[in-house]
Amino acid sequence: MFIKLLLAIALFYIAAMIAIYFAQALFIYAPQMPTRELVATPADIGLEYENLTLNTPDNERINAWYIPTNNQTAKTVLFFHGNAGNISHRLETIKIYNQLGLNFLIFDYRGFGISTGKPTEEGTYLDADTAWQYLIEEKKLNPKEIILAGRSLGGGVAAELAKKTHPAMLILESTFTSMTEVSAKHYPFMPTSLIVKHEYETSLKLKDIHCPIVFAHSKNDEVIPYEHSQRNYAVAHEPKKFIELSGGHGNGFLLSKRNYVSGLQIAFNELL
Repeated sequence: MFIKLLLAIALFYIAAMIAIYFAQALFIYAPQMPTRELVATPADIGLEYENLTLNTPDNERINAWYIPTNNQTAKTVLFFHGNAGNISHRLETIKIYNQLGLNFLIFDYRGFGISTGKPTEEGTYLDADTAWQYLIEEKKLNPKEIILAGRSLGGGVAAELAKKTHPAMLILESTFTSMTEVSAKHYPFMPTSLIVKHEYETSLKLKDIHCPIVFAHSKNDEVIPYEHSQRNYAVAHEPKKFIELSGGHGNGFLLSKRNYVSGLQIAFNELL
């Protein structure tokens, strides 16, 4: 009887591993939460914008918004959002960076919003490359005029692009060391190093990034532990700064808005 029980437990465990392995994209990417529908635009907060469709090298169509500022000498932020929702759920972020006097390009990864395709790690990297090339080729920007800013999953995507392009600055907000380590927190009894396919190894990439880097994270983050940003900060090259946030994973930048905005402004003044 005992042996049968152990066998049943083992079979259940193996079945759970197989299920997580094949369904992990559903946990990592959640474009349908709360919805893929675009529910607003920058015009709803009084900002002019360009609605763009960017074509990737593998023939996906990526939806993006470019929001200019009145400052003719302003740098441009290329923003990478998190794993849920779409660009229409980021109006507060758009407003913050606009008020900081920066041009802003935000896009939806493949499979998010009205962008075509299905998200994968390599696919998000291709989408990031496409957005970068738009700024270089269409907006005629020098890499040193572009700031890469990633929140949560977006930090993992931004780090990959920063490693290849040498931007003016990299901002990593509420970002993990790797998806494998985040998965280990949420599934402590699973061999995540063996079953995670979408790795986003941010810490390893930071060793090859030599632009100024700003980190922001809340000690109250319930999704990605604060220590992930601490460890990322430790391996990053100088110059670098850390902005302390409060609040949860999805709203820390809003609940800490004054500290968040002032921290970014100080970083821009000192590091750019």
